[in-house]
Amino acid sequence: MANQPISNEVALRIALASRLFPEYSIAEFIEALQTYLGSHLDEVSLSRITVTNLKTALGQTYELDGEEHGEDANASDIAILKSAVRILWGEIDAIEQLAAIETYQEGEMPNSIRVAIASNQGERLDGHFGSCLRYLIYQLSTKEIRLIDIRSAIEADLSDDKNAFRVSLIRDCAVVYIVAIGGPAAAKVVQAGIYPIKKEQGGAAREILAELQQAIAVSPPPWLAKILGVADGDRVKNYKALV
Repeated sequence: MANQPISNEVALRIALASRLFPEYSIAEFIEALQTYLGSHLDEVSLSRITVTNLKTALGQTYELDGEEHGEDANASDIAILKSAVRILWGEIDAIEQLAAIETYQEGEMPNSIRVAIASNQGERLDGHFGSCLRYLIYQLSTKEIRLIDIRSAIEADLSDDKNAFRVSLIRDCAVVYIVAIGGPAAAKVVQAGIYPIKKEQGGAAREILAELQQAIAVSPPPWLAKILGVADGDRVKNYKALV
């Protein structure tokens, strides 16, 4: 792939379209698109993909427009291809609108920390560390929760070390929330100085962050106090654990 990053909009279209073809990984799906569109994928290039292009690139065994020449050909296959192309074009109402990013300048939220949320939909914690579509990046203080960035993780599937790539996306964060994480990935996260918090049930991102916000204000556990720079002697010993 080119060094130019994929935009959040393009990443979302590709991820949603690829889910219609579970037999292919996202990496394979992207390679198929690049067969016709070149190495750099953007809104303009995606608008050029056709049903015939996509069918050929994915190696399908059926023909289009009713010209069926094999047992694998059927109307549902064609419908799936057409739906995928429309998603890639950005013409599906179901494509979600990502939350608005709020402006933030370093230092304007004193005593705040940066938190990543593994997400697939909207402002929700609903992603596995190793497969989520994106990370929502929040700046959090005792008085404010601000969404300052949304970082697509789709290019991780093209990396030689997917976990390392994902860690690099959130290296400036002190905490990452996930619904699940594997052992090797957790080790890389911790080695990067990021504290992973697993909440299998997931939930609304801001509600989950409000719990962390409350802990910061009232009784931060030792790991959180350390992140906040609270001296050892000033850390609350009796606290309600977050995890």
